[in-house]
Amino acid sequence: MMNDKTVPAALLRMHFHDCFIRGCDGSVLLNSTAMNAAEKDGPPNISLHAFYVIDLAKKEVESQCPGVVSCADILALAARDAAALSGGPSWNVPKGRKDGRISKASETRQLPAPTFNLSQLQQSFFQRGLALEDLVALSGGHTLGFSHCSSFQNRIHNFDTAHDVDPSLQPSFAARLRNVCPMHNKVRSAGATLDSSATAFDNIYFKLLVLGKSIFSSDEALLTATTTKTLVSKFANSQEEFYTAFVKSMIKMSSISSGGGQEIRLNCRVVN
Repeated sequence: MMNDKTVPAALLRMHFHDCFIRGCDGSVLLNSTAMNAAEKDGPPNISLHAFYVIDLAKKEVESQCPGVVSCADILALAARDAAALSGGPSWNVPKGRKDGRISKASETRQLPAPTFNLSQLQQSFFQRGLALEDLVALSGGHTLGFSHCSSFQNRIHNFDTAHDVDPSLQPSFAARLRNVCPMHNKVRSAGATLDSSATAFDNIYFKLLVLGKSIFSSDEALLTATTTKTLVSKFANSQEEFYTAFVKSMIKMSSISSGGGQEIRLNCRVVN
C-alpha cells in the first residue's frame, strides 16, 4: 500500500468480484489456461489488479503454516485490511473458506454493472442473500478507488433522447467529467476518482451522492427509492453508522458460499 495507493481499492473490489461469482472461493485468483478463460479475463475483471499482494501473503503463510489457509481466506482478510489501513473500520473475518477449482470468464456477466438501476441491483444482491441495507452499505466501498471513462460514459454523453447529460448529475460536476472523458475518448487511463478522498475510507461518497456528485448510474440509483435514499442520508450524516453497517455487510458478503470450495490451493493462481 505504501508503494501503490491504488492497492486497497483493488483488493476490496477483487474480494467483492470473487464473492459474487460462485461465492467467496478464490476463483477470481485463478489464471486462464489453454482450455479455459478464467474470471480474471472476463470483461468486468480486466481492470482488476494487485493479485501479487495475495501471492506474497500466500507465500508467507505457506512458509509458516503449510496447506492450512485458503487463498479465499487470504483475500477476505486482505479486503478487511484494505479498509482498515485506509482509515476505515476493522473487524474479525470469519475463516474456513475453501478454494474453488472452477473459474469461467463467461460467468462474470453475473456481476452487477455500474449502469444498473435499483431493481437490477436489488435482484443481484437478493440472489446472493444480501438485503437493501447491504447494497447501500457495500456501495460505500466506492469511497476508495477510480473509474475509467467507459463505466460512466452513459451518464455524460447521449444519456437519453431528451438529455445529453444525466439530469441528476450536478451540472459543474458533469462538465468536469465531460472534460476528462470526451465523447470519443482516446486516453486509456482517463477517468475519475469515485469520491474526492479516493484513498481514505470515509463517508464522503455518501455526502457527494446526496449532492449529485456520484460517478456511476448504480450509485445514483440508490436515491431512487425511499428505503435506500434514507440509508444514504443516514450514512452521509454519520460515518459511525456507515462503518457499523459496512462491517456487518462485509461479514455477510464474505460468507457467501456456493459449496464449490474444495481445496486449500498451494498456488493461488493454479488449482492443485
